[in-house]
Amino acid sequence: MEFAGDVVLVTGGGAGLGRSYAQLLAGRGARVVVNDVSCAPDGRSAGGGTAQQVVDEITAAGGEAVADVHSVADPEGARAAVACALERYGRIDAVINNAGIVRAAEFHRLVADDFRAVLDVHLLGSLLVTRAAWPAMAAQGYGRVVFTSSSIGLLGSPGQGAYGSAKGALVGLTRALACEGVGHGIRVNAVAPMAVTRLNEAVMSSIFGDATEQMSPDRVAPVTAYLAHRDCAVNGEVLSAAGGRVARFAVGRGPTVAKLDSPEAMRDAIARVRETEPSRWWAEPRAR
Repeated sequence: MEFAGDVVLVTGGGAGLGRSYAQLLAGRGARVVVNDVSCAPDGRSAGGGTAQQVVDEITAAGGEAVADVHSVADPEGARAAVACALERYGRIDAVINNAGIVRAAEFHRLVADDFRAVLDVHLLGSLLVTRAAWPAMAAQGYGRVVFTSSSIGLLGSPGQGAYGSAKGALVGLTRALACEGVGHGIRVNAVAPMAVTRLNEAVMSSIFGDATEQMSPDRVAPVTAYLAHRDCAVNGEVLSAAGGRVARFAVGRGPTVAKLDSPEAMRDAIARVRETEPSRWWAEPRAR
């Protein structure tokens, strides 16, 4: 599965998962825009990998890439990141929305600024970059969009009210845009990765110990690369990826229980309401 001629924008591409994505795609012929503002894991200060470092690694290996340092959380910055691809290469074929920060604390200790900062990067940043790229993709009748969700957003985790809110919202955005993109040749999916990165190194080390090498970002990159490829056959999916293992996250609805017309009826029927079989699963997104 080659990417020769394709132009891919990877946000948060200066380190961790984004770096692995950019290197894999460039190694298979993609021209990559590596976007990264080089900030600390909580987004409050500078630090970490840089877009130019990754570009230098790619070009040294014979690939083609360009660095972009705009913040995707800013509308102008998001447009500028996409413009970098269009001005340098004349097109944009795929967007991998990977940029993110983490602010973890018990819910009552999180302040409004924590929620805004996390939502601005993860949710608004992904939305703004994709919106900026959408017209160019629609005009050429082809595009791939990959959002980055998380099992935390789907299953929950203590101390992750801000992060989980953003990652859960991205599942809804994935489904909505998957429907809209059908008529334009644009497919939209999400990956829910688990890998050791600078955002979670301490936590992952405490969980996996010496096995953290198995949780390398390089073992998630093939899944994301597939979702960004022209041969990608799925739309509106959320794929869990960790350590070379992949599974589908899906939302199902159990059988309907009728005539629950009072709180007491609801109380007495709660066991039946919570049954999950036979389940009705999400259908393939359709244009509306």
